[in-house]
Amino acid sequence: MEKHVKRIGVLTSGGDAPGMNAAVRAVVRAATNRGIGCVGIRRGWNGLINSDFVQMNASSVSHIINKGGTILYTARSLEFMDEAGRAKALATCRLLGLDGIVAIGGDGTFRGALALSRQAAETGMSLRVVGIPATIDNDIGCSHYTIGFDTACNTAIECVDKLRDTMQSHERCSVVEVMGRHAGYLALYVGIAVGATAVLIPEREVDFERDIAEKIRRARLAGTTHYMVVVAEGAGSAMEISQRIHQELGIDPRVTVLGHIQRGGSPTARDRETASRMGYEAVKVLAEGEGNQIIGIQNGFITDIDMETALSMTKTFQMDRYLILEALTNSQGGDF
Repeated sequence: MEKHVKRIGVLTSGGDAPGMNAAVRAVVRAATNRGIGCVGIRRGWNGLINSDFVQMNASSVSHIINKGGTILYTARSLEFMDEAGRAKALATCRLLGLDGIVAIGGDGTFRGALALSRQAAETGMSLRVVGIPATIDNDIGCSHYTIGFDTACNTAIECVDKLRDTMQSHERCSVVEVMGRHAGYLALYVGIAVGATAVLIPEREVDFERDIAEKIRRARLAGTTHYMVVVAEGAGSAMEISQRIHQELGIDPRVTVLGHIQRGGSPTARDRETASRMGYEAVKVLAEGEGNQIIGIQNGFITDIDMETALSMTKTFQMDRYLILEALTNSQGGDF
């Protein structure tokens, strides 16, 4: 049953992820379809503190579903972490007459949203918040998938495929560092997709002899003359790994740190479609008078989860995929 919700806000916070614009579009259009006004809050929680906002309608989000980045900009806010900063944000909410906020981002974004809602309740104000997970690391515990992950994977795969050409020509080893400070999903998926010689992830303690040296030696015996090592940034320094390969195996590797290129680019069909469904569901939750929820994907289905419960959840790493990688590379050392 729908409650009387007049106006909501939407923001993007933390690191950007391809598909954020698709989520913003879905929130604005789903709200408009229900007769709910929508305000875009620019530059994340900083925008709420500094009253940096723009009125939005169906036309203002036309032609953005295919664009990377976020038209609302994004930032991290130290001021918002303090009660005084959140008090300023709540003053903006009162000024705009917001009944709810859809926050698109990661774990830090959701913790900030929950803190804001609780502080509002303490002052007698009703402000419901809903989170949409968007991060290329795919590391949100309550959701099997996060917006931006598929696009980041495809970007990294395209880069590695191009590196393969020059590596093969020069019979070299390449060490490629991808994002993933605390989670190795990106490295693992990319490693499987490109047929990497070795993949290092933060969820598994790195043993140089077992995880790299032995695999390169096996590939050599199979007649391979070029090798690919994919490293999640949280598993170790690509430069240090490269130096050790040179010292212990006599190979002169080349290091490529993909960096922020992984966050850019036009979102894939999967990220556009997922973002659209999540944005629609977020507005539905607010329109029905619910709040303090995170929209997630569980077993392929969109679901909404209590925010406090969701933030306590941890994601079990998919070690079955690592076993698949091992099985496919152990005989020949990968495709490189």
